[in-house]
Amino acid sequence: MTDSWSSSLDAHLGWTPGSGRAGLASAIRAAIRDGRWKAGEMVPSTRALARDLGIARGTVTRVYADLAAEGYLSTSQGAPTRVATAGVSPLSAPPLSAHAPPYRWTLAPGRPDPSLFPRGAWLAATRRVMQHAPNDVFNYGEPQGSSVLRATLSAYVGRTRGVLADPARIVVCAGFSHGISLLGHALRSVGITTTAFEDPSMDRFRDIMSQAGQRITGVRVDSRGIVVSELDSPAVVVTPAHQFPVGDTLAPARRTALVDSGAVVIEDDYDGEFRYDRQQVGALQALDPERVVYAGTVSKTLSPSLRLAWLVLPRFLVDPVLAALETTGTYPPTLPQLVLADLISSGAYDRHVRRARLEYRSRRDRLVIALPERLRPRGISAGLHLVVGLDRAAEERVPELARRHSLDIARLSPLWLRDDDAPGGLVIGYGASTGNAFGGALSALSSLLADLA
Repeated sequence: MTDSWSSSLDAHLGWTPGSGRAGLASAIRAAIRDGRWKAGEMVPSTRALARDLGIARGTVTRVYADLAAEGYLSTSQGAPTRVATAGVSPLSAPPLSAHAPPYRWTLAPGRPDPSLFPRGAWLAATRRVMQHAPNDVFNYGEPQGSSVLRATLSAYVGRTRGVLADPARIVVCAGFSHGISLLGHALRSVGITTTAFEDPSMDRFRDIMSQAGQRITGVRVDSRGIVVSELDSPAVVVTPAHQFPVGDTLAPARRTALVDSGAVVIEDDYDGEFRYDRQQVGALQALDPERVVYAGTVSKTLSPSLRLAWLVLPRFLVDPVLAALETTGTYPPTLPQLVLADLISSGAYDRHVRRARLEYRSRRDRLVIALPERLRPRGISAGLHLVVGLDRAAEERVPELARRHSLDIARLSPLWLRDDDAPGGLVIGYGASTGNAFGGALSALSSLLADLA
């Protein structure tokens, strides 16, 4: 019974039967050097390994003792044998730099503070789901997404964003990147092969649409949002509540003009819950649910690692999106969907969003105060980021200075579709830092901006 803790561990060894103690020792050394047996991990018990290899247990015991003497294994009375964490060839573990973040501080946009994740509320919701979920939950899930979550989302986005959302027209997807890929394929299947994006906009999403077979065009953005009169594509992706990255809100007259343009509008409501300086701006989708796709996500409110987003679709796109979903074969797991549904229906999600909104507003205020007077921030009324303008020569110096100050920060120029004469700037996120690191990130930013000046 002394090795019962590891009697069930399986392990692969490149061992040649009949090679004796020397062959077995060589095989274990190779497994450790190659990183297949990792530092600190338990190894199979002598009884289990002897049984698996069909050799005497005493042979394995002597090999383990030899390898412990060489520094490859660590043994302790009454404890399992483990791969040694010190004194082992460096090949047994990847270098620390492979795991360490490249920057000490982060002001990267588009990310929430991971330390704000409501662990207690999520755990409580998980327990409730596990206590009451029927057995079918552990089978293959519904391709369109959990009907429980879709019904919950229908009520939630109607209440908080003014979206007209029939659960039958909601599709749950694995993050917005997955959702926009599905839309690109679905649009192509109904004969739409050109999609416009705001200029500037998130370059990664443009690339995803392009990979889905769409030709990408750009439409200029000014202080009132997308210039609808310049739109000539049959589909367009917009961020009307808080334009990414410049942060303006689409003006009422342009909202009406956009839904009347005849284009299929994909409304990316990526941070609609975080509005600070005015009443909530309702979703564009309510103006024409048969022409506007509403896309929501918990990547900013909870965590991008959950990979949970949803599309509220016009009727004519439901079947094409489901067909694209079946083709990709990618479906979010059912259990996190049910936990999210419980979190929303219990009110815990709303409470978390309110707490996060207060935290992020406080950070925004601190960031604005920390900026030099010469830099006027734009897009401060909502979201998790703001923008400051720089000339292109100054912006080109940012990557080098950011490395010097160990600060992860984004530039504006890569987000434009137009030529290189587009304005430069910084897209400064105030969500990604953990609370106790935000002050250090602001200090690093101040040093970077002082060097630019």
